Amino acid sequence: MSTASQLAPVRPWGLGRLGPYPTVVTMPFTSVTIDPDTQTGVFRDGDGKVVEMGKHGTSTGTETSTVTNQDSRNDAGHDQDSNQD
Repeated sequence: MSTASQLAPVRPWGLGRLGPYPTVVTMPFTSVTIDPDTQTGVFRDGDGKVVEMGKHGTSTGTETSTVTNQDSRNDAGHDQDSNQD
């Protein structure tokens, strides 16, 4: 039986997988509030001026399922569809 003082130190395997943190990116805004009329975020810079954050697309998706049961065993399948603009 070994004791802790007899065991050789082993480098943890995860240390070889570590890398440096990515470069820090400064965001162009300092605060975000919600516009009560549109329920969207309003981004403001350090002087309180509104910052335009650009537009983004929307996506929709549908999924249909099919089930057949002719031999008393469930046989299920499904289809997926998505649209991005």
